[in-house]
Amino acid sequence: MDASPLAQQARPESFQPKIVQLYEALFKDDLDPEGDKHEGFWREFFLLPPARISLQTILSQLSPDDLMTIQSQTRQLFFRAVECLKKPGSAAHLHALETLTTFFSATLPKKYTNPSSDIIAVLAGLDQVDAIFTDFVGALDAIIRNGKSTEVRQGAVEVVLSITSGAYQTSLLTYFIQRDLFPAIMKFIQDSDSHLRVLEPFTLLGLLANYNKFEFQNPYQLRLNDFVNEAAIQKIIRCVGHTCHNLRGQYIDILQDLPEGWSFTSTLAMIGLGAIAPGGKANQKPTYDPEVAKQMFAKLPGEDAAVLLGTYDFSHANKLFCFNLVTLPADKGEEQPISSFLSLTSYLLQHAFLSTRATNYAHLSLMVFRLLIEDQLLCKRMCSDEGKAAVRLCRQRQPFLPAVRGERILATSVLDTMIDGINHNLRRRLDVGLYTLCVGIMLRIISYLSRSRTRLQYHWSELFRSLLSLIRFLTTYAPDLKSLSHFDSLLDLVVNLLALSLSAGEAFLPTPAAYDDLFYKVVESGDVLLKFRDTYQLSSRPSNSISTLVNVSTHYKTMLGSGGSRRNLTSTEVAEVIKQGYETLSIQAKEGLDGWERYREADERALLKKMARATVADVQIVVQA
Repeated sequence: MDASPLAQQARPESFQPKIVQLYEALFKDDLDPEGDKHEGFWREFFLLPPARISLQTILSQLSPDDLMTIQSQTRQLFFRAVECLKKPGSAAHLHALETLTTFFSATLPKKYTNPSSDIIAVLAGLDQVDAIFTDFVGALDAIIRNGKSTEVRQGAVEVVLSITSGAYQTSLLTYFIQRDLFPAIMKFIQDSDSHLRVLEPFTLLGLLANYNKFEFQNPYQLRLNDFVNEAAIQKIIRCVGHTCHNLRGQYIDILQDLPEGWSFTSTLAMIGLGAIAPGGKANQKPTYDPEVAKQMFAKLPGEDAAVLLGTYDFSHANKLFCFNLVTLPADKGEEQPISSFLSLTSYLLQHAFLSTRATNYAHLSLMVFRLLIEDQLLCKRMCSDEGKAAVRLCRQRQPFLPAVRGERILATSVLDTMIDGINHNLRRRLDVGLYTLCVGIMLRIISYLSRSRTRLQYHWSELFRSLLSLIRFLTTYAPDLKSLSHFDSLLDLVVNLLALSLSAGEAFLPTPAAYDDLFYKVVESGDVLLKFRDTYQLSSRPSNSISTLVNVSTHYKTMLGSGGSRRNLTSTEVAEVIKQGYETLSIQAKEGLDGWERYREADERALLKKMARATVADVQIVVQA
């Protein structure tokens, strides 16, 4: 007897969403290559909410060869999604966009034998790619510009991000170059109601502006040059500041480094009586073993650091952006954007040695500060009370610089950051580019101070100690360092910065005592300076002023040695001799010590290409999340 249709059937162990069944039906490898899915299949496919994790799982199991085998199905999916996006106001827009983002992020980054031609074969075929991609980019442009909701417009930005990051080394991006998306992206940024909404479109602009920019005239670069909408620029800068603040927070979550002020509670804790301290207990962050913390630091910064590429490009191309980056005040209860940006730079520099990726992002941030300092109007502001700001600088690795609370002149925080960069990245395989940037930024600031005779209250002794320690390091490890690329330029920079300080220190050092201290340190390092000169044969190169340092040292050594029996002088007595020695000292400094070359992007071509690739890798992780 047949079972009654009313009989209860066994309950399945788990229910499979309908959309997942459609995914499996679409990507079956036994599908007739000539058989297209019917119209009802696709209508249902895009009306159902996508199961992005399931789709990602199915696609991640397919190799590039598998995708080439089922290219009929992948082409159908792409073509139908584009047709859906072309229909104005379609309710299925968001589902189609989310499906495409997942599809691109799972398929495009795979290792194809011939990336451009293979990806074109998977998506559209060589005979159809022009027509389909022209429609596709046009539809995305319209949605980003005038989509029916912010969510849909954001979804279109994510689609472009996924294809831009996934196919960055292919010819597919030329479709986004031919169809200029800049106005649509900027309109979306202007219409955005939060910092988070701005992050993805601005990151996208950074990638598009860097695509083959050294090979042809990139239209996005031209757009950045000409952009004058200050309201949109300020939204972008606030987004950059907010993102830098969050990225810095990831470092602080591993190791809290804020110097504690004295309090009754902290004193009790210091002597082991914290349990009886008044008040509620603060939320304590976990304390990690140093080796574990080091491994965690090596994974930072987070992927949102991709925003730094666009920040660099806008700073390089647009004076108005630079002006607002330096001058934009803080929103209520938040940091000033430039403070957050400089703060993150200090954390990047203290941990740059842990990974190539962190080093590259540190380079990128330093290049922005070089551009800002080279603008004399901005440099003037950063060196005056007008540009005061509170900046939280990294204190996660010794040696520590003196802690300064509250607002101070921005240039002093920049100098502290450069000193930290020098102190914390000394390695036998020295990153010459990083050190050249740090010392070069110091030179530009001191050059401005000396020319404008601006006396800056600052712990100058720390700066000069750091430079002389660098010279000691360069002398000690000369056999490992001599062969490094562009190393001679770094040697000249360090020598000339110290020589400039000796010859023009009266113009920018705040007190005679600070000037005396510089001479004291140079005299104290006399033997090291002689060895440094001889090791690198600096006397034979007219591009540096090593003779200035050696002559000052020799002058005072002669004075100190002429005291007869008084061989062991106290530091106070030496300081007194230094003051007396000014009368007979003649500083013969090389001309043009306060000069410097303006930034040329072509000189950083290799690094910027490397940074574009690193940003692409980070964006791929973001769109897959």
